[in-house]
Amino acid sequence: MAGHQPLIGASVQLYAAGTGGNGSAGTALLSAAVTTDASGAFSVAGGYTCPKASSQLYLIARGGKAGASATVNSAIVFADAIGECDKVATGTQFTVNEAATAAEAYALAQFLAVGGDVGASSTNTTGISNAFATAAGLADVSAGTSPGSGFAANGSSPAPRINAVANLLNACAVATPSAPACAGLFSATAVAGSAAPNNTLDAALNLVRHPAANAGALYTLSTASTAFTPTLGSAPADWALFVNYTGGGMNSPTGLGIDSKGNVWVANYATVASEFANKGAPIFANGVTGGGMSASYGLAVDSNDNAWVTNVPASGLGGAVTVFNSSGQPISGANGFTAGGVYYPFAIAMDTDGSAWIADNGNSHLTHLSSSGASLSGANGFTDASLLLPVSIVVDGSHNPWLGNSTGSTVVKVSGNGTQFTPYTCCNNATALAFDQRGNLWAANYYSDSVSEISGSGTVVSAGAYVGGGIYHPQGLAIDGVGNVWVLNHLSRPQIPLPPLSLSELAGAQTTTPGAPLTPSAGIGGGANLSLAFAIAIDASGNIWVTNTGSNTLTEYVGLAAPVKTPLIGLPAAP
Repeated sequence: MAGHQPLIGASVQLYAAGTGGNGSAGTALLSAAVTTDASGAFSVAGGYTCPKASSQLYLIARGGKAGASATVNSAIVFADAIGECDKVATGTQFTVNEAATAAEAYALAQFLAVGGDVGASSTNTTGISNAFATAAGLADVSAGTSPGSGFAANGSSPAPRINAVANLLNACAVATPSAPACAGLFSATAVAGSAAPNNTLDAALNLVRHPAANAGALYTLSTASTAFTPTLGSAPADWALFVNYTGGGMNSPTGLGIDSKGNVWVANYATVASEFANKGAPIFANGVTGGGMSASYGLAVDSNDNAWVTNVPASGLGGAVTVFNSSGQPISGANGFTAGGVYYPFAIAMDTDGSAWIADNGNSHLTHLSSSGASLSGANGFTDASLLLPVSIVVDGSHNPWLGNSTGSTVVKVSGNGTQFTPYTCCNNATALAFDQRGNLWAANYYSDSVSEISGSGTVVSAGAYVGGGIYHPQGLAIDGVGNVWVLNHLSRPQIPLPPLSLSELAGAQTTTPGAPLTPSAGIGGGANLSLAFAIAIDASGNIWVTNTGSNTLTEYVGLAAPVKTPLIGLPAAP
């Protein structure tokens, strides 16, 4: 369908997603493409063979004309992500249209290549499977309407933005390739250094991957069609797609982590931990408690998909680390792990050997626990005069923890045995730290509205020189699968009117311009209404997840970053 018109004479092929890497060539499953009839209908006969029962299938329709009186339009390329081969039953019906195309472009942005190929690495079946499920939630694969029947009931509807993109594509589909609706679409979604797109699917992909480019012009083009409603009532600052989730017991959410299945764990200041499926539905309606839970700030997921949560005591001294297994049961005893000098623990990071490192903000100590909670840091933890109320921690590829101080201008590298402390003058309240694939450390400087970089050899590459792209009071950092740096801003710049909170992206160390802003001066994703955003993480589908302490919500930015292997332990890696 092209809007409400049948797409007549389109060539339709069924594909299985490739396994040779992101955007690798899919496998055509039909010996010859089928053609849509006067009502836009087509049928796929049985007997095709999928590479695997779990292969992800998608349909692509090319060409045709939108209604009997229209002319053939070679710019039409629509797609529909229909899911696992062995889940497609005989007689299942699908609608391939603009809404389905928009949903696929967003959800599969990191797996979709120009020309329509969809593929992932053979080691990232979870990431692409979750992405296909996300596409089905954004737009119903059978009806071609947004949202899909499987969309999480606790999520904010993506329909206005999906429908706006669908209308943008429809305006071109019912015209001709040279008409203003198509020419304007292709011009506004052109990317410097690459040929301009010449079809609707490639244009949609460019829009999703460059959401801030020509946002106003694209919105104006979308208003030429009213085929899909409800839609956006005004031009967005950018086209990043987001969903805000509620429930799951969230109450002042703070730290978060993602397990191997793509499920998202959230710590809360209000004595509860929450877990959400990758599609956003809460796994535990009211969250999970017990095991020493108190006011929680930090969270990390280990290689067994257990969630480790740091707890500041509600009153008195001390603190604890609570560990929940994937069933939501505390496995750290009635009072949590308290050995090794745990004292007002604020942040936590897992090591590749299964141990956990904890930044004790209350007494400027460092605690090291084994996978079973036994102390590896003595009775009182490790400490040194260079530790100054640490609030962030990461572990490098050699088992050395690095801590960000909230006081002073340093981050501190600690040897794995806790005997050597090396401070680096680089920062200004390093609220978040992250390693890239090359072992470079990146630090978010809350008070100087900047990001610093320290090389793996200990050279301060940038002492806060990386600015711009919307960075203001950064609270979180995440490195994506290609090495770019995503920055989560905790506050908005004091302007009138007050701008929304946003994400910022910086070029990574793998580029010739590390630290260069890749987002505009206002950042991107402000339409999600982030509120006191606290933590950020990237999953194996390329979705970015953010906790909002101020609104008790969890935000998902769909398909915005290069996929990352989860859980994140040690240096980040492409899955």
